[in-house]
Amino acid sequence: MSGTAAAGTGFFFLFVLIGLRVPIALSMALVGAVGFIAFTSFDAQMAMMNAQAYWRFTTYDLSVVPLFILMGQLATKAGLSQELFTAARAWTGHRRGGLAMAAIAGCAGFGAICGSSLATAATMGKVALPELRRYNYNGALATGALAAGGTLGILIPPSIILVIYAIIVEVNIVTMFQAAFLPGILAAVGYILAVSIYVRIFPEAGPAAPRMTYAERFAALRAIWPVLFIFCLVIGGIYFGIFTPTEAAAVGAFLTGLFAWARGSLRWPDLREAVLGTIGTTAAIFMILLGAEMLNGFLALTQVTFMLADWFASSGFSPIMVLTMMLLLFIVMGCVMDSLSMILLTIPIFWPILSGMDFGMDQTELKIWFGIIALIVVEMGLITPPVGMNVFIINQMARDVPIRETFKGVIPFMASDILRVVLLVSVPWITLSVPRLLG
Repeated sequence: MSGTAAAGTGFFFLFVLIGLRVPIALSMALVGAVGFIAFTSFDAQMAMMNAQAYWRFTTYDLSVVPLFILMGQLATKAGLSQELFTAARAWTGHRRGGLAMAAIAGCAGFGAICGSSLATAATMGKVALPELRRYNYNGALATGALAAGGTLGILIPPSIILVIYAIIVEVNIVTMFQAAFLPGILAAVGYILAVSIYVRIFPEAGPAAPRMTYAERFAALRAIWPVLFIFCLVIGGIYFGIFTPTEAAAVGAFLTGLFAWARGSLRWPDLREAVLGTIGTTAAIFMILLGAEMLNGFLALTQVTFMLADWFASSGFSPIMVLTMMLLLFIVMGCVMDSLSMILLTIPIFWPILSGMDFGMDQTELKIWFGIIALIVVEMGLITPPVGMNVFIINQMARDVPIRETFKGVIPFMASDILRVVLLVSVPWITLSVPRLLG
C-alpha cells in the first residue's frame, strides 16, 4: 500500500472511531499504532511509544499547563467570576442587551485568569444565567452569548491551547501570548457589538436592567482588583520578560489561591477538589498529546505531509487560497472534534505546507500569524453544531431552552468571528504589532 493510501485509510478509520464516540486520544493512538506497526513492527512501535511518551511528557514548556489549569480552578473557587459579572453589569446592565454584554465582558475577564474555554463557559454560565432569566432575556440570546463568550478563554492569554500550538511549531510561548492580545480584545468588542445589533433588531430579546448609581459602579470596580492585579502581574510579567510562562503560572496560581483563602472561600475540601480537577484535566490533555504523537509518527512514515506540501507548491493555488481551504477544513472538523485535538491533528500537516509559501513575512512571524488565525477558527468549533461543547455546557444549565435555540443564538457571534478572521488575514499588522513592539 502506498503512503497516500495508508494515510487516507488511517484518517478514514480515525473518523469512524470518533463517530462511534471512542475518546479522541484513544482513537488517534489506535490508528497511529496500527499504522506504524504496518510499516515497521510491533517491537518498533513499543520502542517508539516509550521514547515518545518520555520525550513529550518531560518537555519543560508543558509544565505551564497544569499550573494555569490550577490557577483557573482556584479562580473558580474564589468566586472571581461573580465579581467580574457584577462589575460589568454595573456599567452596561441599564442598556438594552446590557446583561448579555456584561456576561461577555465577564467571560473575557475570567478567561484572562483561566485559560480554558469550557471552564469559562461553565463558570460564567452559573453566575450570569440566573440574572439573564430574572430580567426575561430571550433564551437564544442569553445562552448564545454565554456559549460564545466562553470561547474567549481559548484566545485571551493565558491560553492552554496557545501553549500547545507554540510547542508544536517551536515558537516562543511569550510571543504567542503577546500576539493574542489585540485579537483577544477585538473578539470581546466584536461580541459586544453583535449583542448591540441583535437587540436593535429584536428589542424584546434583551430588556434593560435598572441603572446603578456611580457610587455602586465604582464599588463594583473596586471588588475586581484581585483579578486586575493577578492578570497584570502574570501577563505583564510574561510580556516584559520578568517571568517565564511557567514562573508566571506558578505566581498566578499561588496568588489566586491566597486570595481565595483570605476571603474564606478555599477550605481544605475545596483545595483538594481544585487539585484533583487539575490532575484530571492535565491527564486528559497529556493523553491527547500522546495519541497525537503516535498518529504523527505513523503519518511521518507515509510521507503524506511532504507529498501534500509538494502538491500545493505545484498546484498554482495562491497562499491565501491555501490558507482559506485550511480554515474551512477547521470549521468542518470543529463540528465533530474538540479544539485541542484539531490543533494536534492538523498543525503538523498544515504547517509544512504553509512554511513553503510566500506570505510576505519571515517564518517566525508566519507561525505567529497563522497560529492566532487558526485558533480563532478552531474556537468556532466550540459553538458549531452538532458537537459545540460550549453550547452543550450552557444548555445543561438552561434546560428550559431548546438546544436549537442556543445554536440560533450563537449565529451572530459566529458572524463576528468570520469578520474578525477576514480582518486578521487582510491586516497581519493587528496580530504582529505587539510582538514587534515588545520583541
